[in-house]
Amino acid sequence: MKINNFIYSLFAAYLATFLRLTIDNNFFISIIGSFLVGFVISKRLSYSTEKILLGGFFSCFTSFSGFIYFLYKILNQGDWIKFIIFFNLIIIVNLFTMLFGFWVSRKIT
Repeated sequence: MKINNFIYSLFAAYLATFLRLTIDNNFFISIIGSFLVGFVISKRLSYSTEKILLGGFFSCFTSFSGFIYFLYKILNQGDWIKFIIFFNLIIIVNLFTMLFGFWVSRKIT
């Protein structure tokens, strides 16, 4: 990876982390991130731009740790049914949101 791309990735990660902290809603962040990932994937961007966006920005914006922490709080309460429902719901909703973003991007171009 070129040094410029590395710096751009760090800047994208910083920006995504800042946005994540200002929004402070894991489910909303997850939905927005999934939609935008689907949108970006369908655009056929250059390799370096795709790595900067997917590896730098979206990996920090849709942080897996926020998802895990949310599920940990439910699991820590001992509510297994709620845990299973939310776990599956979050994954399914995010998958369909990503596909919707992919579809919207294809319809626009």
